[in-house]
Order: sequence, then structure tokens, then C-alpha cells
Amino acid sequence: MAGALSVLTVLTVRDRFDDSDMWWHLKTGEVIWNSRHIPTTDLFSYTTNHHAWIPHEWLSQVLIYGAYRLGGYSGLMAWLCVFATALVIAGYILCSQYAGNAKVGFLGAVIVWFFSTIALAVRPQVIGYLLLIVELLLLHLGRRRSPRWLYGLPVLFAVWVNCHASFFFGLIVLGVFAGCSFLDFEVGSLVAERWSALERRTLLIAAGLSAIAVFVNPVGVRQVLYPVNTLFGQHIVVTMIDEWKPLPLSDPRGIALLAILAFIGLYVIAQRESRIYVHEVVLLAMGTWLGLSHKRMVIVFGILAAMVVTRLLAKSWEGYDAEQDRPVANAVLIALAVVVVVAAFPGRDNLMEQVEQKSPVLAVKYIKAHHLTGNMMNSFTDGGYLIWALPEHSVFVDGRADVYEWTGVLPQVAQWATAEGDPNILLDKYDVSFCLLERDTPIANEMKLLGGWRQVYEDEQSVIFVRKSGATPSSPA
Repeated sequence: MAGALSVLTVLTVRDRFDDSDMWWHLKTGEVIWNSRHIPTTDLFSYTTNHHAWIPHEWLSQVLIYGAYRLGGYSGLMAWLCVFATALVIAGYILCSQYAGNAKVGFLGAVIVWFFSTIALAVRPQVIGYLLLIVELLLLHLGRRRSPRWLYGLPVLFAVWVNCHASFFFGLIVLGVFAGCSFLDFEVGSLVAERWSALERRTLLIAAGLSAIAVFVNPVGVRQVLYPVNTLFGQHIVVTMIDEWKPLPLSDPRGIALLAILAFIGLYVIAQRESRIYVHEVVLLAMGTWLGLSHKRMVIVFGILAAMVVTRLLAKSWEGYDAEQDRPVANAVLIALAVVVVVAAFPGRDNLMEQVEQKSPVLAVKYIKAHHLTGNMMNSFTDGGYLIWALPEHSVFVDGRADVYEWTGVLPQVAQWATAEGDPNILLDKYDVSFCLLERDTPIANEMKLLGGWRQVYEDEQSVIFVRKSGATPSSPA
């Protein structure tokens, strides 16, 4: 089953190499690797004026760059395959343990895979959601096997806080389990089971140590509060950037989310002997809110829902029996899975082609060959690649939307990119000498009509404009 999940995951991610944010994560990892220093101010943009920056994913970024050092593009793809597969298989282990049925657990793994497809890319969030599954597994083992498992939580959070901001949700999950550990009641199908005194004491100690562990980070309390700032303080980010927008209910994942909630509700009502626990209801409610509010977080719902669904269906299929195992058949299937994974792994030429299809590779070559100088204006989605491939030119904007919102650059770029008003106002304000833009965008079409700018390059993806000689900022075209 794990072999089958590996094949499914690798086939899913093999064409997802070039994520626009991958590049600035890669560059940040390189900076940390070479300088042995974690930057706490912006290093890549001239518009932010070296504004303070929170390196909340620095450890993941170092791992990403380490993969690149070992194998170049192939190393990055291997990183994605390994961590994406680990995420899905960890979901399988969690669901199998939580349901007590390894066969039904496979269904839970498929649910995790399906919702995770929205987030699988060479980005730290893959590690963050993997660690969420590890946390849930430690909590389950601490409850059902030995409280000593709970002492792994502080170590987990000390790592997690430096990998991805999802650690904050992990703290909330820990708080939910701690609160529910005191409850003991049964109202219809809704049940709460009080933990034993030893289990509860161990959980509270582990929770306290975990809360302290998250301060083991480069910037202290600002990094701990960064997730709160993202959700409630970065209004432009969560309303304008596509992955932060609400999940459309017409999206397959939106339909699946509603279907799973309906199934859980109807199953609990129809099966009188079935029970649903208070902590499950609370976690499902939080996961549903996050998933519907921000499409990138629907994976959180998938992880939490998979646990509940598999536990409810635990008795619908007989459990694993070692005496009925088929070692030879299993060995053949595992070997076949390995062969498929190796065969499906994309070669370097394929990876380079993916980059060229999604990033301004040829435009960067033109800029270097023609020695364009001065401040550069670039599109939001190209910024990450330019940070990596064109480090001699500081970018105007890139996928690190947080620092651009803090400095007031993001709303200016949003208005400019949609050609609202005179484009020259922003270009003159930042003394822009040339623009590298996505070809089929409103602002690219608008630039062709401006008298003070000359188009010097165009390909299927990008277009470059340079300021005409004599058309200095604030002068008439």
C-alpha cells in the first residue's frame, strides 16, 4: 500500500517542478548556506529598502538548497518526491493507527493525497503539513500506547517553528487536545473521554515545553506571532493573492470537502452505535473554516477529515492479519512500485523544459547579453525566478508578499499591474529603467502605448521595455 501511494505521489508531482516561489526559497537557502547567517532583513528588492523580514522558513530553505547542491534540478525534484511521498505515507500511518485498521487507513491516505495536491511543490509548506501529521500521530500514541510519546512534541515544535508557519496551528491543535483531556461525557453520539491523571499531566507538561520551544528561532516573539499577522494583518495578501482566496465550492476539493462533511454527519446519525469525539468535532470545524477561507489550507481539512473518516469506517473491512499475508506478491508489487517511481522521475531535460515554460528564462538571457542596467520593474510571479537567475538586478517585487505589504509596495503594484491610472507614476517614483513583464497582461499592453518606452524583446511568455533615451523620470514622453 505504501508503494502504491509512492507511485501515486510521484506521478502527481513530476510535472510540478517550477513553482514561482521555489526560486526565492532556493536563493535564501543559498545565502544562509554560504554566509552561515540567517537574514532578518530583505536582501533581494530595492523597493523595500532593506525592511525587516521574518525568516520563518529558514530551515526548510536550507534543506531545499542542500538538495540543489547535491543534484541540481534533479536534486530539487528528488526533494519534492521524497517530502511529498513522506507526507502521504505519514498520512497513511496516522490513519492506520488512529482507525486501528491498516486497510481502511489506505482510504485516509488517499484523502490526504487528494487535498494535498493543492500544495505539493518545492516549498516549505510540504514540510509543515508533514510535521502536523507527525504531531497528530504523537498525540494518538501518547493517548493509546504510552504517555512518553508526548515528550517528542517539544522537539517537534522546536524544528517546526523554523520550517513553516503552520506550527501555530499545531499549537492550537495541542491546546484542543489538552482542553478535551479534562472532559468526560456522552450526549447521544458526541463523546468526550477524560484522560488519566498521568496522561493528562504528561500532556500538559509537553504542551508547556512546546510553547517554550517555539521561541527557539532567529527573531523570537515576532516569528511566533507571524502566522497571526499573516491571517489578520496582511489584508492585501489574503484577499488578492490567488492561493489565499476562499476555496470555490465548484472546485473538486470544495465538492469533496462538502461530501466528506455530509458523509460524517449522515454516518453518525444513521449508525446509532457510532461515536464522534469532541476533539474531532473541534478540529473538523477549524479545518473546515481554514479550508473554505483559504484554498491553500484545504490540506489541513484533508488531514483532519481523513482521521475521522477512517475511524468511523474501521470496522467496515477486516483488519490486517499477518498469517494471510502474501510475501511474494507483496515483494513483486513493491518492486514494481520502485520501477515505476524510477521511470516516472523526470530527467534533467524535462526539468529544464518545465522551467522554460513557466519562467522568463530567455528574457533573462537577453538582459544579460545586452547588459541592461538600472532599476528593473518585474511582474509579481516572475520575481522569485529573477532573484535566483538574475541576482545582479534587485527585483521590484516577488512572492514574498508579506514584506511588500508591510512596506506599502504591494498595493501600488496591484494597482499598476491592472493598468489603473498612469503607469508612469510608479515607474518614475522608483526611477525604473526597464520592465520585464508577462506578455499577455493588461499592463504589458498598456506599456506598448506609452511614448517614453520602447519594446526591445518579446517571446511567448515575456516582453521587455526600456526607457527611451531622453525620457527621464517625470519628463514628458
